[in-house]
Amino acid sequence: LTRSVVWAVLLWPCLVSLGVPLECKDEQGNIIPCASISKEKLLDRVIQHAELIYRVSEESCTLFEEMFVPFPMRSQRNQAGYTCATKAFPIPGSKSEIQQISDKWLLHSVLILVQSWIEPLVYLQTTLDRYDDAPDTLLKKTKWVSEKLLSLEQGVVVLIRKMLDDDMLTTSYYKQGVAPYDLQPEVLESVLRDYTLLSCFKKDAHKMETFLKLLKCRQTDKYSCFLR
Repeated sequence: LTRSVVWAVLLWPCLVSLGVPLECKDEQGNIIPCASISKEKLLDRVIQHAELIYRVSEESCTLFEEMFVPFPMRSQRNQAGYTCATKAFPIPGSKSEIQQISDKWLLHSVLILVQSWIEPLVYLQTTLDRYDDAPDTLLKKTKWVSEKLLSLEQGVVVLIRKMLDDDMLTTSYYKQGVAPYDLQPEVLESVLRDYTLLSCFKKDAHKMETFLKLLKCRQTDKYSCFLR
């Protein structure tokens, strides 16, 4: 199979999901249209999703580090040229900066971050399967995060429609500018690349959570929000 065919097969469930109505679950676990949920409750659910994704990404990164990365190598990945490739979204550092940014900037920044990681996380699942000693816990966490990221994408899209009156927006893939992955890299190169991928995703997952919590704060009192 060519690489394009492999990607088509791996992403087929994701691509199919983009054509169906966005669905959420109510408090009883029943499937309901996301659009029927108030923006306040939807924002709370999206934040909960982001919190869980960040927490599990931390656990996955720590587990991978303990299993596969010798301590002397943990400070070498940046020196070896493995740096985060996602678009930079600096976290506002002062109250004045927070007051200057818009809700639109926060929501679209989160959406771009989410979409930029959909494809790399699919890749990560395939490469972790090649590790002889990869624990089931790590494989399950990676799969879980990949699935929850799609749910988070859908929630953010509905939030944008509700909060910004942007009905033209749909779920679609934003591909980050990363170098093509070698299907059979050397062991050390593969370990460092995957370690960097997990570390970078953890950082971006934290940004997603931070931006969404800042957005919620701004809904109550725009001028008192400040990130600690």
